[in-house]
Amino acid sequence: MSSNLTDITNYLLELDALKLINRRTYLDGGLRVENSAEHSWHLAMACWTIARSLKLDVSEEKLLKLALIHDLGEIDAGDTFLYDTRRGDAHNAEREGVKRLEAHNGNAVTELSTLWEEQETGTSPETKLLKVVDRLLPFLHNINS
Repeated sequence: MSSNLTDITNYLLELDALKLINRRTYLDGGLRVENSAEHSWHLAMACWTIARSLKLDVSEEKLLKLALIHDLGEIDAGDTFLYDTRRGDAHNAEREGVKRLEAHNGNAVTELSTLWEEQETGTSPETKLLKVVDRLLPFLHNINS
């Protein structure tokens, strides 16, 4: 970890690249598609809301962290549609992207890969909720559009 302001700034700009990854989810009545940064924020808020509303026995902190980092690998790998035939291999490119971000001099989140791996392969209550809501939101958007 670096306390160098230039390194931190460069890392924050690397994370900002998630805004450039477009998904297939239509928004605003079909006028545009959602980007992965918008999706990650919406997923975090939806998971938090559902966990509280249903009084689920989950760690909200862990849930929010998982939601915020779940698509970081797309910065390098791009978005792979859930039903794409290449979906089975997409996690490898995403994993490498997360490792690159974790190793960045400006990153202070040392557990980035561990958290990403959990959301990708884990079976915790937080991961299960995340997976359900991650599939629910595009469905709701597409019905609304």
